[in-house]
Amino acid sequence: MGADEQAGEEEKKRCKTMSSNLNDYAIIKEGEAEILMHAKNEVFYNKTQVNNRDISIAVLRTFISKRKQEHEAMLSRRTKAAQKISGKNASDAEAPAESALHNEKSNGECEESEDLSHDETCSISEEPVKTSEGKGRVELKLPRVLEALSASGLRALRYAREVEGIGQVVALDNDKASVEACRRNIKFNGSVACSKVESHLADARVYMLTHPKEFDVVDLDPYGSPSVFLDSSVQSIVDGGMLMCTATDMAVLCGGNGEVCYSKYGSYPLRGKYCHEMALRILLACIESHANRYKRYIVPVLSIQMDFYVRVFVRIYTSASAMKNTPLKLSYVYQCTGCDSFHLQSIGRTVSKNNSERHLPGFGPVVPQECSDCGKKYNMGGPIWSAPIHDQEWVTSILADVKSMKDRYPAYDRISAVLTTISEELPDVPLFLSLHNLCATLKCTSPSAVIFRSAVINAGYRISGTHVNPLGLKSDAPMDVIWDIMRCWVKNHPVKPQPPDQSGSVILAKEPVLQANFARAVASLSKAQAKKVARFLPNPERHWGPKLRAGRQITSKHISLLGSEAVNGVINNEEKETDEPQVKRKKTEDATSLACE
Repeated sequence: MGADEQAGEEEKKRCKTMSSNLNDYAIIKEGEAEILMHAKNEVFYNKTQVNNRDISIAVLRTFISKRKQEHEAMLSRRTKAAQKISGKNASDAEAPAESALHNEKSNGECEESEDLSHDETCSISEEPVKTSEGKGRVELKLPRVLEALSASGLRALRYAREVEGIGQVVALDNDKASVEACRRNIKFNGSVACSKVESHLADARVYMLTHPKEFDVVDLDPYGSPSVFLDSSVQSIVDGGMLMCTATDMAVLCGGNGEVCYSKYGSYPLRGKYCHEMALRILLACIESHANRYKRYIVPVLSIQMDFYVRVFVRIYTSASAMKNTPLKLSYVYQCTGCDSFHLQSIGRTVSKNNSERHLPGFGPVVPQECSDCGKKYNMGGPIWSAPIHDQEWVTSILADVKSMKDRYPAYDRISAVLTTISEELPDVPLFLSLHNLCATLKCTSPSAVIFRSAVINAGYRISGTHVNPLGLKSDAPMDVIWDIMRCWVKNHPVKPQPPDQSGSVILAKEPVLQANFARAVASLSKAQAKKVARFLPNPERHWGPKLRAGRQITSKHISLLGSEAVNGVINNEEKETDEPQVKRKKTEDATSLACE
């Protein structure tokens, strides 16, 4: 069959698909992909997740680029090592008499092994690189992507059509209607989608367990908690591959149901102002826990809290020795019930002795029974991931890619604003303070963020914003320094007398040890603020948030989620369909048949 005939056949199939009850479908275009959506909400589609999909495409592009660079670097190291080893062997063979004279044994391979790691030395011996004519060169295969919960298939289609250098995309779902919709949308998007995307009716957990270490990227975006998919997903990813994971059960992760969070994620949340960042860190700790069961560990490259969900991008590696460092990356959180003070206690520590390193339990407790600032008790939460949640090099690369291709991202303004804010976060400071909460505890007027930042910087500490909360401030200053700065502020801005048993009264009753300097510091404004770059954008429209689960009938009680116009429009359409379905369908079929002819 020629190319023209094949194109004609595809066009006929497309026309046939469109002519099948077209009046029941709406065409939705996002990026370069188009999907047919049924009016009865049979297959889940959430317009709000365009931010999620755009961020994922940006990260996937950067991952493919980094993966290629890492492969080239690995080949270069192997080639140099092989040349060194062959050179040593040749020199030893040419001068055996000289070696015998000095009574020394040729030991080129052993000398080389001192410069290389154990894994690299083994890989060189197993796969020697032949540099003469390029023989033996290991070719880098195109990355395989698994979308574990595909629904309409929009995300998989966008990956296939918009990401250069991507290989096969496997879209899974255990709902027949979703798989039918996905296959229909694959055909609707033409030959590129048909050649790269395949849809299967399967339980994602079973599929991932039966395909261990086969996918370079696994994307989990469930309706609710991803916890039941984590164990199988970390097993299906190749070494150095990436897991993209979304959690939309924010009420659970942010402390609304602590016991449910512990049962799903193995961590107890706290309802502090930093609860959304704590949700990110709980999810990362949970993924690490599942990976450790298979001698694997994670390296986060980007972690985002946006809209109504959290989204993490982590790379997964296998190493029994590196896995021992996991307790150093996890901490418990002590949150004072009276003031905004919080403290972290690491689960583990290391001790170095005679060029060896031992892993030991962490020292504790890091706090007394009562808060040293206000005298109240502590709540304890965790464990959470207390290591960095972003890789700043990755964030810079992703942001540069997004800015260079802004026309290809429908949600460019929002994702560029979020990435800009993340690029300025302190990477090594877990959780954050809320300036308004500090002032609420003391019942005082609030200093501007610039003044407070300046006082922290002038005291010799670092401070930054956070993408999670416009009013959040990350700082490596200890809590006693923070409260001293606030005491100095209150001295210049007196407050009304408060009952002596309140937390604010106890804090203000102490004299400050540090005399704060509120003079304007040069670094008090971030680069984005100085250039007036948008960092926090409002929602693009009303009722911007999670939508109904697929299959649920839209009724008047969903006005708070969808808006009165959307709900009334759906209800009116259903009433019209019941009144005159045959006439409407006949007119549409006639028009479609004419278009196909």
